[in-house]
Amino acid sequence: MVDTATGQGADWYGRTYAGWMADPKGFWAEASTAVTWSTPWTQVLDDSDKPLYRWFVGGELNTCYNVIDRHVEAGRGDQPALIHDSAMTGVVRQFTYAELQTEVARVAGAFRALGVGKGDRVVIYMPMVPEAVFAMLACARLGAVHSVVFGGFADKELAKRVDDAKPVLVVTASCGLEAGRVVEYKPILDSALDIAEHKPAHCLMLQRPQCTASMVAPRDVDWQAVMATAEPAACVPVAATDPLYILYTSGSTGVPKGVVRDNGGHLTALLWSMEHIYGVKAGDVFWAASDIGWVVGHSYIVYAPLAAGCTTIMYEGKPVGTPDAGAFWRVIEQHKVKVLFVAPTAFRAIKKEDPTASLLAKYDISSLETLFLAGERADPETVKWAQATVKVPVIDHWWQTELGWPGAANFAGSRLMPVKIGSAGLPVPGYEIHILSPASEVLEPNQTGDVAIKLPLPPGALPTLWNNAEGYKKTYLVDHPGYYMTGDAGFIDDDGYLHFMSRTDDIINVAGHRLATGAMEEVVATHPSVAECAVIGVADEVKGMVPMAFVVLYASEIRSKTDIEREVVKKVRDTIGPVAALKMVLPVKALPKTRSGKILRKTMRQIADGEPYQVPATIDDPAVLAEIRRTLHEHGFDVRHPD
Repeated sequence: MVDTATGQGADWYGRTYAGWMADPKGFWAEASTAVTWSTPWTQVLDDSDKPLYRWFVGGELNTCYNVIDRHVEAGRGDQPALIHDSAMTGVVRQFTYAELQTEVARVAGAFRALGVGKGDRVVIYMPMVPEAVFAMLACARLGAVHSVVFGGFADKELAKRVDDAKPVLVVTASCGLEAGRVVEYKPILDSALDIAEHKPAHCLMLQRPQCTASMVAPRDVDWQAVMATAEPAACVPVAATDPLYILYTSGSTGVPKGVVRDNGGHLTALLWSMEHIYGVKAGDVFWAASDIGWVVGHSYIVYAPLAAGCTTIMYEGKPVGTPDAGAFWRVIEQHKVKVLFVAPTAFRAIKKEDPTASLLAKYDISSLETLFLAGERADPETVKWAQATVKVPVIDHWWQTELGWPGAANFAGSRLMPVKIGSAGLPVPGYEIHILSPASEVLEPNQTGDVAIKLPLPPGALPTLWNNAEGYKKTYLVDHPGYYMTGDAGFIDDDGYLHFMSRTDDIINVAGHRLATGAMEEVVATHPSVAECAVIGVADEVKGMVPMAFVVLYASEIRSKTDIEREVVKKVRDTIGPVAALKMVLPVKALPKTRSGKILRKTMRQIADGEPYQVPATIDDPAVLAEIRRTLHEHGFDVRHPD
């Protein structure tokens, strides 16, 4: 790794970003040469229908060919492609690129026999098992469009996605495995299909040994039975602008938004990111500790690592409790992981259970070269703890479901820039990011405002929403004309580094002062007794809004909660000033989160303000939200139960 003091990283970044700004079409034309095209594109960017844009018009390719077949043809079929490590069952399954090609071609043949063709949709409702990856890649092989729904998602939410995507086929499994329990999927799926207006022709069921699901003939068909007679299917070329997948994200109206990902731009951007952001090459072991139900799983468990010729890890387990807080260290040692990509909440969980990282002494993690954090804001205390623990560069970076790949990052390998704790890094080439006022004025450095990306978005980002171009424009492109509205708030410092402080909904107005809850969380997290925290703004008759902090204390903490609360209040007052007006600090056992680790701050605020709310379908543990309700009620808040 280059010593960043020499300036080589900064020199590379400056040249590369300036080169993209000067000739964006030329930049992406060059990047697209990493893709194997069946028909070369004729136009890099079609901007004839602004604000809708399309990349690599005229080109044809097959994404499955690019992530599997071309590696086999290049003589690397014996290299491990996918390692499935299940902490829940204690079983590790490994597939070489040649074996993955065989499995995926057979699954694609089975799908074809069930009526799936080019352009058809397939909903994949599965746990973290290799067959879920086979199903995704089989869709790509046929030119079909997959829509992965997080396994165990509630029936009503699943029904909405079925009605919007209108799949020919639903692929599922009998159950998912959580620590200490088996989650049966079939009753949820049956209920969802009863609710849904659209009725798929078939449901393909993978029976897991932990649970046998009942079958509804002739709709439901058995995975093993169908695969036994399936003929392998070849790759079907599709247009670069054709959809590869739909990934639904929650909408403010209660109707999920179907984020569309195309084929050509997606593959081009992911290949660029693997080399330049993550610093990996063919043969390296890459682990994104996420779930295939989320965008991280799509981009960096499945498509990007395989496209780059890496060995990708698919982990069925948790950072703690399966069996302990040493689970991640075990996986890194066992599979010689070079790059780990994980949400900060995973490291907070490890830190809470094992604050001195004593379990690390049992393992050799010397293969690890870089740790990337994303999915939520990485608070400085977590970054510092991670740095001291893994002793490799810890890089926070930022992106969204809609973007599909990083918009702000540092650059691993020989191009690593100085890491600024508290920053998500620098704008990635392809992204012109500005901080805007409510009036769409570009703000000066160090001023907090709306984080917005100047159009057009780069390849790999969503070109539209599924069957809803007007909804795409209304949701993302109206607030700041000429820009994509990220929904995040933050600032750019004097060195050009981006600092994401919160979602725009989490900017609170205290007596006329706009304050970011993220800035307060940074301070609260520095208290030695606080393992994790969340700050929300609640309604106040005098000040409009005031902050409230929820804190999770270390399990070993024996000091008075009253003393800790008083010290936290003083720490915020001394650091940010009296304007912060933090007076209420509430200790809780845990913070309510989504399954991807994001804290449900909006829902917490709605409960505190007595507003109507629903328990989010993505919640990890509803009991944690119930504790928040009880705690607020005990402190005099007029809380209501969910609708």
